[in-house]
Amino acid sequence: MDPDVRQMYGDRTRVRVCGLCVRDDQILLVNHAGLREGDFWAPPGGGIHFGETAVDALKREFLEETGLQIAVGEFLFVCELVALPLHAVELFFLVTPTGGKLRTGFDPESGSTPAILEVRYHAFGDLDDLPAESLHGIFGKHPEKARIGSLRGYFKL
Repeated sequence: MDPDVRQMYGDRTRVRVCGLCVRDDQILLVNHAGLREGDFWAPPGGGIHFGETAVDALKREFLEETGLQIAVGEFLFVCELVALPLHAVELFFLVTPTGGKLRTGFDPESGSTPAILEVRYHAFGDLDDLPAESLHGIFGKHPEKARIGSLRGYFKL
């Protein structure tokens, strides 16, 4: 783990929001830098600021990371990661783009270090070709990655 990531997010519980943005047979994913060696593809999202609603946080994070404006739909599930020094509680929602233009965005919390390497739609079938460790752990909770949106409940990674 990158020392800057550890300094910024380590040794505290972080509440995050994540959006599943699916079109045709593809899902929008962000490749994050610094969390591990190599690629780490995850649904767009990020931390909720004090006083900010989960819906407002997800809209802000999507715009920052992807350039897309979204409508937040159904709440799906909670995913908790306890991999010290990281501890995150993630709320997953379905989202639909309503405007903007897809681009590789930024994470303002990361300062001058680029935290986002790439943003793009991945065909669900292609996700099976990626090493499991390069995907957010939630993709391992359903035998068919294309059915990630059907997950409900609480998942511990």
